[in-house]
Amino acid sequence: MKPKNWLESANLAIEGILYVVRTQRHMRWHFLSAIVILIISLLLGLTKLEFIALTLAIILVLLAEMLNTAVEVAVDLFQEEFHPLAKIAKDIAAGAVLIAASGAILIGYLIMFPQINRILTAGAPYIKQSPEHITFISIIIVVIAVIITKAYTGKGLPLRGGLPSGHAAIAFSVWISITYITGNILISLLTLFLSLIVSRSRIVEGVHTFWEVMLGALLGSVITFLLFKVFYSGH
Repeated sequence: MKPKNWLESANLAIEGILYVVRTQRHMRWHFLSAIVILIISLLLGLTKLEFIALTLAIILVLLAEMLNTAVEVAVDLFQEEFHPLAKIAKDIAAGAVLIAASGAILIGYLIMFPQINRILTAGAPYIKQSPEHITFISIIIVVIAVIITKAYTGKGLPLRGGLPSGHAAIAFSVWISITYITGNILISLLTLFLSLIVSRSRIVEGVHTFWEVMLGALLGSVITFLLFKVFYSGH
C-alpha cells in the first residue's frame, strides 16, 4: 500500500533499515564499525575533508549492504528453489558489498594511517574538538545505538513505540550538548525542561512506556556526556 504522508514514508524507510539490521549480521557489524571509526576520527583530529571522505565511505558500505539484502529478498520472492541466474544475481550483489567494503578500508587506511603513524612516533597530544563536531558525532552514534537496540528488541514501529525511545534519546543528547556548548545553567535547565516535555509526550500519547523513555534518555545522555568528557576542553 502506498504511504499516505511523509511520516508514514519515513516510518517505512526506517522499518527497512531495522529489518536489515535485525536479519543481517554483517549490517550490525557495519554499524558497530561505523561507531568505532567515528570515535577514532575524534581521537585523530581529522580535517573536515578527511572526515567527509570517511563518512561517505561508511555510507557507501551501508547502502551496498542494504541493496544486497533487497536483491536477496526480491530474488527469493520469485525464485525460492535454486536457479543459476538467481545465484548470479545474489553473487553480484554480494560482490558490490565486497567492493564497497574494500574501498572503505582503503580510504580509511589512506586517511588514518598517517595520523596513527604520527601519534606513534611523536606521541599522542590531546586533540581538542569543536563542540559542534562532537554534537554531530554524538547524535549520529545515538541514532545508530537506537537503531541497533530497536532491531534487537523488535518491538514497535521505527518512529512509534519500541525500546528505546528515539525521541528521548536525541532530546537528551541535545540537552547534554547544549549544556557543554553554552556553559549556562539557565539555558541548560531550559533545554532539560524541553527534553522532559518531549519525553513525557511520548508517554502521554501512549507511544512509549515510562521505562522505554527512561532508557532512551539514559542512552542519549551517557553517550553524549562521555564524548564531551573525553574530547572537549571548553568551559
